[in-house]
Amino acid sequence: MTGQASKWIALLGFAALVAGEPARAAPAPAPVRAPARTATPAAKPAAPKPAPAKPAAKPAAPAPAAEAGATFSDQVSVAWILVPVTVRSRSGFVRGLDKNDFELRVDGQPVRFPDFEPRGEVPWSIVFLQDLSGSMGVGGRLDWSREAIRKFIDGAKFGDEFALASFAGSTTTVDVPFTEDQQALRETLASWEAYGRTALHDAVAMLPRITGESRNLKRAAVLITDGVDNASRITSVQARDLVRRAELPVYVLGLESGDPAVVSAEGQKIYRYADVLNLLASLTGGRYFSIRGPDDLKEACATIADELRYQYVLGFETRPTGESRFRPIWVGVKKRDVIVNGRKGYKGTPPAP
Repeated sequence: MTGQASKWIALLGFAALVAGEPARAAPAPAPVRAPARTATPAAKPAAPKPAPAKPAAKPAAPAPAAEAGATFSDQVSVAWILVPVTVRSRSGFVRGLDKNDFELRVDGQPVRFPDFEPRGEVPWSIVFLQDLSGSMGVGGRLDWSREAIRKFIDGAKFGDEFALASFAGSTTTVDVPFTEDQQALRETLASWEAYGRTALHDAVAMLPRITGESRNLKRAAVLITDGVDNASRITSVQARDLVRRAELPVYVLGLESGDPAVVSAEGQKIYRYADVLNLLASLTGGRYFSIRGPDDLKEACATIADELRYQYVLGFETRPTGESRFRPIWVGVKKRDVIVNGRKGYKGTPPAP
């Protein structure tokens, strides 16, 4: 595969999901519904109209998620793996590195990566997936969520675009498709109200379809939730696998959901939902942030924005045949006293020779 072909695949977002037969292992997640088609529950105020549609000149995107619900048997064809990486020193993010400064290993073995991009200040496409279940109405959590999203909007640069999606009960709604219209985004934020149960895993599984409408090469999802799931029809493992195949990093703001590293005297995880959220973030190339108050929120938003601004992206091809399984990724830099953060692995065939 040529470098030009790899970039075209990346531009399409690795998010073209082809509907398959319903999975026998688990029921299908609830469909994503666009604002115009969503039946609004009585307890939820009407959302503002979505932003205007994008110009016809943008690359073709997959069919809108409102037209069909994804199932866990949906497939994402991944032949080219992208590995977003950030490098930090004590003085901040390290810039100016080139391809020869990096080393990539998969399953512990060195791997060639023909594609390398220091993405720097290029525009981003970010979708915010907001938990609007009843538990988010407690303790000012929904206000925290609004504040977090406003911080990203306030810091937007030319070409950046955002989308707003929310979930409560059995429905995931695209409240505002990808847009640069900040007014539409702010009006929707103000209209959000907490209600219903939480189908977190079902909503996460819809992220690849939602981001299929993005136009920028650099894209990510920011999930804002307290982590409690009590209504999903698929498991966290199934949802995580769909997102991971779609090459989409997910950053998670866990509002009072706890520290996944804390264990009891017996060695058991205390914050079970935090552990689930942390796995989702780390295995997709994002990060999990435990939010205990406004100060934590401010720091987390700044960190996510910086990481997205100062990424390096390594790309490599996989073999057309071979065992498909999870394969750990390690990235190193030929520079002392730095910290490298990046994607932890992928599920698929071995790297091409």
